[in-house]
Amino acid sequence: MYPFFRLAKEMFLVRNAAPLPTGEVSVTRHICWPWDLDMFAELNNGRVLTLYDLGRMPMARRSGLLALMKREGWGFAVAGTMVRYRKRVKLFDRIEMRSRVIGWDHRFMYLEQSMWKSDGDCASHAVFRTAVTSAAGMIAPARVMDLLGQPSVSPELPDWVAKWVEAEDARPWPPMQEPAPAPLAQAEENAA
Repeated sequence: MYPFFRLAKEMFLVRNAAPLPTGEVSVTRHICWPWDLDMFAELNNGRVLTLYDLGRMPMARRSGLLALMKREGWGFAVAGTMVRYRKRVKLFDRIEMRSRVIGWDHRFMYLEQSMWKSDGDCASHAVFRTAVTSAAGMIAPARVMDLLGQPSVSPELPDWVAKWVEAEDARPWPPMQEPAPAPLAQAEENAA
């Protein structure tokens, strides 16, 4: 189940927080609960992506993005993610999540997020390709930034992010439809 109560708690905690300029780091703190675990008793890799929402939404609120989207009737979508997992997060581990906007292009905003354990080790790191959307389609990030009173020209994306963007642009969509492999028994029968 989506962690609605945890999200509500995070939004409550930042209700009076100072505005967050684009590029500044937003910090939230979390605990790995039993319902976050996988069969190996560690933070489930899919749950990591869900928990990153708990860092993005407070950042969006502090930046004024949530208020802008509500006023304009816009939405917010994740269009891609690049994740690196490095350290296990176990039951009741405390995590500090750091979130920031690192830049944008003509279609997408790129958000960097990381989870840090109390011993100072980075457990995971992700970059999200996101879009502000309307009924008519995607809203140009430069327009969003302008409406937020932020510079509309993006900082230069780090080289490794730019290479990911380039790889994503070269990736075919929709994916190629390969015929399903023959069942093993049929394959053995055909080989005989």
